[in-house]
Amino acid sequence: MLSHYLKKVLFLPILLFLHVCLYAQTGSISGKILDDKQAGLAAATVRLNGATAGVRAGEDGSFKFPNLAPGRYTVLFEHVGYIPLQKEVTVTAGAATTLNVTMAVLSTSLSEIVVIGYGSERKKDVTGAIASITSKDFQQGQITTPEQLIAGKVAGVSVISNSGAPGAGSTIRIRGGASINGSNDPLIVLDGVPLNPSSIAGAANPLDLINPNDIERVDVLKDASAAAIYGNRASNGVILITTKKGQRGKPKVNFSTQLSVSQLSKEAGVLSPGEFRDYVKSHDTTAAGNFRNLLGASNTDWQKAIYRTAVSTDNNLSVSGAVGNKLPYRVSVGYTNQDGILKTSNLTRYSGDISLAPVFFDDHLKVAVNLKGAQVKQRFANEKAIGAAVSFNPTQPVYSGKNNYGSYFEYTDPSSVTGLKSNAPRNPLGLLEENRDVSDVYRTVSSVAFDYKLHFLPDLHINVNLGYDGAKGSGTQTIPAYAASNLNTYTDSNGVSYSGLSRKYRQVSNNRLMEGFLNYSKNIAALNSHVDVVGGYANQKFSNTTYNYASNFADGTLNPNSLPTYPSSINEYILTSLYGRVNWVYNDKYILTGTVRNDYSTKFAPADRSGVFSSGAFAWRINEEKFLQNNKVISNLKLRLEYGVTGNQEGIGSYDYLSDYSMGTATARYQLGQSYYYVYRPGAYYPGRTWETTTTQNIAIDYGLWGDRITGSVDYYTRKTKNLLATATQSALTNFSNQITANIGNMKDEGVEFNINAKAIDKQSIGWTMGFNITYNHNTITNLTALPGQTSSGLLIGNITGGTGNTVQINQVGASKYSFYLYQQVYDAKGKPIDGLFVDGKKDGVINQNDLHVNKSPDPKAYLGFSTDFRYKRWGAGLVARASFGNYVYNNVASYTGIQSYMLNPIGTLNNGSRTVLSGNLIGSNDKSLLSDYWLENGSFLRMDNVHLSYNLGKVIAGKGDLRISANVQNVFLVTKYQGVDPEVSSGIDNNFYPRPRTYVLGVSWSL
Repeated sequence: MLSHYLKKVLFLPILLFLHVCLYAQTGSISGKILDDKQAGLAAATVRLNGATAGVRAGEDGSFKFPNLAPGRYTVLFEHVGYIPLQKEVTVTAGAATTLNVTMAVLSTSLSEIVVIGYGSERKKDVTGAIASITSKDFQQGQITTPEQLIAGKVAGVSVISNSGAPGAGSTIRIRGGASINGSNDPLIVLDGVPLNPSSIAGAANPLDLINPNDIERVDVLKDASAAAIYGNRASNGVILITTKKGQRGKPKVNFSTQLSVSQLSKEAGVLSPGEFRDYVKSHDTTAAGNFRNLLGASNTDWQKAIYRTAVSTDNNLSVSGAVGNKLPYRVSVGYTNQDGILKTSNLTRYSGDISLAPVFFDDHLKVAVNLKGAQVKQRFANEKAIGAAVSFNPTQPVYSGKNNYGSYFEYTDPSSVTGLKSNAPRNPLGLLEENRDVSDVYRTVSSVAFDYKLHFLPDLHINVNLGYDGAKGSGTQTIPAYAASNLNTYTDSNGVSYSGLSRKYRQVSNNRLMEGFLNYSKNIAALNSHVDVVGGYANQKFSNTTYNYASNFADGTLNPNSLPTYPSSINEYILTSLYGRVNWVYNDKYILTGTVRNDYSTKFAPADRSGVFSSGAFAWRINEEKFLQNNKVISNLKLRLEYGVTGNQEGIGSYDYLSDYSMGTATARYQLGQSYYYVYRPGAYYPGRTWETTTTQNIAIDYGLWGDRITGSVDYYTRKTKNLLATATQSALTNFSNQITANIGNMKDEGVEFNINAKAIDKQSIGWTMGFNITYNHNTITNLTALPGQTSSGLLIGNITGGTGNTVQINQVGASKYSFYLYQQVYDAKGKPIDGLFVDGKKDGVINQNDLHVNKSPDPKAYLGFSTDFRYKRWGAGLVARASFGNYVYNNVASYTGIQSYMLNPIGTLNNGSRTVLSGNLIGSNDKSLLSDYWLENGSFLRMDNVHLSYNLGKVIAGKGDLRISANVQNVFLVTKYQGVDPEVSSGIDNNFYPRPRTYVLGVSWSL
C-alpha cells in the first residue's frame, strides 16, 4: 500500500512538470488599441497576417490572442475611419507579449467606408451596388448645385445640366430611370433627412439652396438591394449626401474664393446679314419684291445682342474644431453671386451651416445636430428671347430711334389696334429688358440625431432622428404697359384696352421627419461571425401650400381672366414606414444582407396604401480564400449577387383617388341673358392606383490588383417595372379631364456598368490617378395596357414648336421609352430629301399617321466618364471628360426655322433661318414636313467638362496655413456631328434651350 501511495505522490509532480513544459511552448499577444485622443477604440478588427479570421477589440480597446506558438507575427489593425496599421512582434514561449497601439484618423479613410442608409459599412462588407465619391474627387470649378459634383464620376449615373441658366440644376438618371410618366428622379437624402421631392416656387431647382462647398461625400445606391431600405421611393436609386463635420483637435479655418468669367461657347447656326440678304433676293419671286422691300440697312447679330460675358463670384468661410474634445463643431457661411450669359439672368445665394456633435455619458450618447439655411434671390431671364434672336431679321436695328415700345425696333402695322404687326416676332433684347421676373426663396434643412449605446448592452444602439426640410418662395413679374410683348392683352366691355403685367406668386412647403431605429452590432467569436441588425419606424409628413393670386395689368387693374379657383391649394401626404436590415459576415469572407420595408402612403386610396419592399444579397470575398490569400496580383476579388423590389409614388397628386370639383376657366363660362357664369366641373380621379413596382437583379464583381493600385467593378443588371405610372387619355363624354396618370403596363431595362480606377504613380512627392467608367443600358416597354388581352397603339408625347399639337415621340410596346415617332423621308439619287415625299409604310397609297415610324431613342446606348489627376510636389493638374454614344436629337430649331416658308413668311415678315437652308436640302412645303426624320440627328458627343491646374504656395501668410491658387476651364470643348448648338438635351428635343457657357475660373483658398 505504501509503495502504491508513493507512486501516486511521485507521479503527480511529474504530471505538473510536464503540463508546465507543454504550456511553456506557447505564448500570447494582448494589448489595447487607442484613438488619436488616447481613448480606447472599440470594435477595431485585429487579426494575424495569414489568418482567415480575427478578433474585435472590446469597449476599452483591449484584445488578446492566447496560446500562440513562438515566433514572429504581423498583427493587422483595422477600423472604419482610421488608417490601417500593422505591427511586427515576437512571441516567446511561456511569455505574454503586450502590444499597445494608437490608430490615426485619416481624411482619405473616407474611401474605406460606405454610407448605406441608416448606418455605414466597411466597403469590403458591402453587398449592394454602391458608389462613393468624396470631396477630393469632386468636379471642380463653378459648381452651383450638389449633383454637379459627381457628373461623369459614377458608372450608371447620368447628370445632364438642364440649361446654362444660373442654378438651373440637372436631370439625374440612375440606370436610366424606371418610370414613364412617374418621376424618374432619385431620392436625395441629406444628412439622414429624405428631401422634399417637390419643386419650390421661385427656385430654378430645389438643390440651389444647398451649398456644394459644405458637402463631404456623396454615396449613390444604384440597385434594389442597396436602396430597398428606402422602399417606395427607391426605384430610381438613392443619393446620400453627407456634409462636412467638425473633428476633435485644434480649430481649423478654411476660406476660399472664386472669380468666374463665362461666355457663350457657340452661337446657333443662322444666316449672317449678308447671307440673309442674298437669300431673300434670290428667293423672292413676287413681282413687286414684297420680301426684298422688307430688308433693312443694319447688320445685327441678335445673339450677340442678348448674350454677354458673365462675371460671377463664390466665397466660403468655415471654422471647425472641438470644445474640450467633447463638442466637435463646424460653422460655415457662403456667398454666391452668379450672372448668366443671357442678359438679366442672375442668382445670388447666402448660405449658412452649423454642425455640432456633442457626446455624453462617457461617449455612450452621441448627438449630431445639423442646421443648414439658405436664401436665394434670383432674376429669371425671358428665355423666349433665345428663339427670337435666332429668327429675328438681321438687317433690322436693335433700337428704332423712336420712343414707342421702349425704343426697341418692332414690326409695326398702322391698321392694327396695337400698332404692331400681328404674329410678327418681338425684339429679342426688348423681351429681356422689359421683363422683370424676380424671386426670393428661403430653405432650411435641419436634423437632430441621437445615438445611445446601452451601458448594460453596448452592442445595442438606440437611434432617434428628427428632421425638418422647410422652404418658402415668393416672387413677382412685371412688364411695363409700353412693352410690345404685352400690348392690349385685354379689352373690356367699354372698349378700354389694358397692357403690361403685374403678378405675384408664393409657396410654402414643409417636410417633417420622425424616426427611431435600433442597431445591434456584435462580433460572435463562437460562430466566427459578425452580425449587424437594424430595425426601425419612420413617419414623414409632407405639405405644400400654393397661394393663388390674380394677375394685374401694369396700371394695377385686375385681369378678370386670371381669377383663381381657390385662394390657396394645399397638397399634403403622410408616409409611415417600418423597416429592417440584417448584415451577416461569416469568416470575414461570406456576407449575407436582407432588407425589408413596409410603407403606408396616404397618396393612395385606403385599400391600396400599404406596400412591402424587400431585398436579399450575397457577397463572397474570394480573395480571402486560401488559394488567393498570398496572391501578389489579386488583392481584392468579391462576387456580389443581389435581388430586390422597390417602389415609386412620385409624379402623382396627393388626392387623385378622390373625386373633386373645381371652377372652370373663363372661356368655359355659361351665358344666361347678358351675364356669364363660372361653373364647377369634375376632375379626373383614379381610385385603384397603386405603387409602381420595380424588381432588380444584379450580379457583379469587385476587383483590386497589385495591392489595390488598380480597383473597380463590373455590374450586370436587369430591371423590370410593373404597374407603370403612365398618362392615359380617358374616353370622350366622361365629363372628366381628358388625361390621368394610371397604372398601365410594364417595362424592362438591361445594362452593364464597368469602372476602373488606377494609381499609376503613388509616391510622396508625385502621384497620378486615373478613373474610367462606361455604362450600357437598353430600355424596352413590354406592355401598355391595364388589362390582359388588350392592345395599345402607344402614348404620344414630345411636343414641338411648329404647327398645332405636333408631337415627335411615342411610348410604344417593343420600343424604348420616348422613342421618336416620325415619317421616313425619301431621298433622291444624290442623297437630297425630296420635299413632301415620305415612305408609305402601310403601302396603301396614302401618307397619314399610320405611316409614322418608331425611330431612334434620345437615350444613349452607352455613356462614359474619364478623369485623371496628376500631382508633383506643390503642383496639381487634372481633367474630367464625358461622352455619349447612340443618343438622337430632334433639331426643332432647324425644323421650325430652316424652311423657306418660315423665312419668307406669307404674313409679311422676314425671319432669319437655320443654315440648313444653304445646303439646298429644301423641304417644308408639306404639312407633314415637321414630322420628317430628316430633322433627327445623331447626338453622340465627347465633351471635355473640366481642365484644372493648382499650386500650393505653402505658409506664406504670417507663416501659417496653406495658400492654394487654382485655375480651371469648364465646358472646354465639344466634339459632335450634331448641327445644333448642343446635343446634350435630356428630353431629346432641341428647342432653343439656354446654352451652356464656357467658364474660366480663378480660385484662391487658405486653410489654417
